[in-house]
Amino acid sequence: MAMQSNEPVIFERDCEAALIPAGDTGIIPKGAEGMITQALGGSYTVYIQGNLFRIDGKDADAIGKEPEPTPELPDNASAEDVEQLVWDQMRRCYDPEIPINIVELGLVYRCDITLNGDGTRSVDIDMTLTAPGCGMGDILAYDVREKVRQIPTVEEVKVEIVFDPPWSFEMMSEAAKLQTGMM
Repeated sequence: MAMQSNEPVIFERDCEAALIPAGDTGIIPKGAEGMITQALGGSYTVYIQGNLFRIDGKDADAIGKEPEPTPELPDNASAEDVEQLVWDQMRRCYDPEIPINIVELGLVYRCDITLNGDGTRSVDIDMTLTAPGCGMGDILAYDVREKVRQIPTVEEVKVEIVFDPPWSFEMMSEAAKLQTGMM
C-alpha cells in the first residue's frame, strides 16, 4: 500500500511507535488522536501534536488498519531464500521524506547474513543516507532492524550508517530515477 494523505485516526489501543527522526520508541496511548500522513511498505507515519511517529505494520490494528502479515520462510529454506527475504524486507523501508524504498534509492551498501550454531541468523547491514546531514538515519536504521528482525530465524540485526562511498544519484535504480524524474 502506498499513500500520502491526511487521514484522521484515533488509536484503538496502546501502541508502540518510533519517534521520527530520532527512532526512540515509546507508547502512544489508546484514544490519542492524529493524522496518518504516509503509508508505505506496511508502515504508517502518524502526526500527533507536532510530532511524527512510525507505526509498524504489525501494529496497524491500533489505528484501524489491517496488520501486515509476518514474513514466512519454508522449513527447507536455503541461504539464498533467506537473503532474498532480507532484501524484500528492506524494500519495504522508506525514507519518510522520499516515497522510494531504500534499496531502489541505492542506500544499502552491504548485507551479510551469518548462520549461527543454534540455527538462528545474524544480519549485518551497512547503509547510507542521501546526504551526510540527513536527519532520518536513526528512523531508517530502526525501520530496517524491525522489518528484518521479523524474518523467521533472524535473531540479531545490526544496521550501521556509513558515508563511504558518499551516496550519489548514480546509485539509484533505473526505476527510482524514473519515479523522481531524474532520467
